[in-house]
Amino acid sequence: MRLMEKQNKWNYHALAGCNRVASALALALVLPTTAWALPDNWNVEGVNGALHITGDFVEGACRLDMTSQAQEVSLGNASTQALRNPGDRGEPVAFTLRLRDCVRSGSEMLNTRSGNSSWDPLQPAVSVTFLAPADADSPELVQVNGLTGLGLRIADSAWHDVRLGERTLPQFVTPTNDALVYYVQPERTSAPLTAGTWQATVGFRLNYD
Repeated sequence: MRLMEKQNKWNYHALAGCNRVASALALALVLPTTAWALPDNWNVEGVNGALHITGDFVEGACRLDMTSQAQEVSLGNASTQALRNPGDRGEPVAFTLRLRDCVRSGSEMLNTRSGNSSWDPLQPAVSVTFLAPADADSPELVQVNGLTGLGLRIADSAWHDVRLGERTLPQFVTPTNDALVYYVQPERTSAPLTAGTWQATVGFRLNYD
């Protein structure tokens, strides 16, 4: 499974895919015409130049570590005999999203599934949205390419199922550095199971509350 962070190719980007957009800034200086009058030697070669000034204003509690931005997750080899019936699952494999430079900032977490909320004066809160095509027979699973009868289930470190396209349950993260652990697990669907090589690509986005 290829795990990729979404990249925005427009004139703004999100820091580590965070929900609070970080806008790229192109700085232009506007001066009155009288103050912008060209000197007499402006066209003399080797005398004049120009500065193109750009920068970024970013807003986000943490920075996604480079090693987490594009990961290869291998589930190894599995026998069709181990996944004979719909709902049968293979061995889960863990993957980690490492966060760096997390700042101390108070945050409130809202559990959208239970409606409960909690607050911490120092720890930032983060949730993750996983984005991938859903399996046609089991829409809670990630669709794989290359064979039928198999999908991928993603769960958090507490084994709560991840719903594709929705925010995961929020978590408080430790200031400075922390890590979010998730699991991916092959699961048999109701479609006929065929043998072969398969692959899937899953994008993700960090959301700070």
